[in-house]
Amino acid sequence: MDLYPLVRPLLPLISPEQAHTLVVKGLKKGLIPLDGGPDLPILATRVWNIDFPNPIGLAAGFDKHAEIIDPLLAMGFGFVEAGSVTPRPQPGNPKPRLFRLDEDGGVINRFGFNSHGLAPFIYQLGKRRAAGLPGIVGANVGKNKETEDASEDYVAGVSATCRLADYIVCNVSSPNTAGLRLLQGRAEMSALIGNAIRARDESLPDVATRPPLLVKIAPDLDDDALASVAEVALELGVDGIIMGNTTLSRPDSLKSRHKGETGGLSGKPLFALSTERLGALYRLVRGRIPIIGSGGVSSGADAYAKIRAGADLVQLYSALVFQGPALIPRIKADLAARLQADGFRSVSEAVGVDIK
Repeated sequence: MDLYPLVRPLLPLISPEQAHTLVVKGLKKGLIPLDGGPDLPILATRVWNIDFPNPIGLAAGFDKHAEIIDPLLAMGFGFVEAGSVTPRPQPGNPKPRLFRLDEDGGVINRFGFNSHGLAPFIYQLGKRRAAGLPGIVGANVGKNKETEDASEDYVAGVSATCRLADYIVCNVSSPNTAGLRLLQGRAEMSALIGNAIRARDESLPDVATRPPLLVKIAPDLDDDALASVAEVALELGVDGIIMGNTTLSRPDSLKSRHKGETGGLSGKPLFALSTERLGALYRLVRGRIPIIGSGGVSSGADAYAKIRAGADLVQLYSALVFQGPALIPRIKADLAARLQADGFRSVSEAVGVDIK
C-alpha cells in the first residue's frame, strides 16, 4: 500500500532535511512500500558489460553514506549510486541548505558535500559485498573543502571504492564546493581524471575486475566547454559521463519564494536544459562513451526522452520528494509501454534516435 499521498501534505510542516532523515530511517525499518514485481524483459539493458534489470537509477545525494542501498534497490531501481563521499568527514554548509520549490516541482540544495568520510562508506559497501547481496551499486566520490590538490582526494576515493562498487563516479560538477567546477577545464580534468584512472588500474591490475570510471559534469557547460570535456574523456578512455548535475541557472518560470536561494537547482525546472545538453553531448561522443542522463526526470515520458536524446541509463532523485516510492514502478511501466508502442525491442535500440 502506498501511504505517501497521505504523508505528502505533512511534509511542509518540517524542514526538507528533517523529512529526508525520516525517510532514511523509514527505509532502514522497512516502512517504505517496495516494488516486488519483476521488471519487464524489454527494460533490461547491458552497459559496460553489466546487465541492468532496468535503466532507471537513483542519483547520488539520496544515500550519501551508503546506509540504505538495499531498501532503495527493493523500491525498483535498476541501480543505486551512493555518495558523494569525501575522504575525510566534513559537515558541509550551514543549515538550512535544502529547499523545496513546491510550485515548481524543484529542489535547491547547497549541502557542500556533507559526508561521514570514506571509512564508514567503504564499511557499508564491504559488508554488502561480503554478504553477496545482489544489485548494481555505484560510488560517487568528491573532494574535501579544504583540500588544495583535488587529485589527491579523488585518487583516495577511487582507490578505496574500486573493489567494492560496480562503477565509480568522479563528481567534478557540484556547484556547492568552491572551485569544484573549475575541474571541468581541459587541463584540470585531464590531470585529475588521468590520476583517478591510474589509481584504479594500479589497484586492480586485472582488467576484467576494474569497475567503469565515470565523470559527472554540469548542465551549465557551453558548447565549447562541453566539446572539451568530450575530447578529454575520449582521449583518456573514460568509461562513462553523467549529464548532468544541478544547475546554477534559474528559469524565469520559477514561482516559489525559494527560487532565489543559493545552490544547485534540480527537479522539473532542470529537465529541458539537462536534456538539451545531453543531446549535445551525444552528438560529440556518438555512442563511444555511454551516458547516464540525469536531471528533472519525473515520468516515463521524461525517461524515454532522455534515452532518445542519447542516454544509455537514466537517473532521478528530486521527483521522489513530490511523488514518493510509487513513482518508480510507474516510470518503468510507462517506459516499457512507450518502447513497445514505437516498435523498439530494447532500451538500447532507442538510445539517441532523436539526435541527428
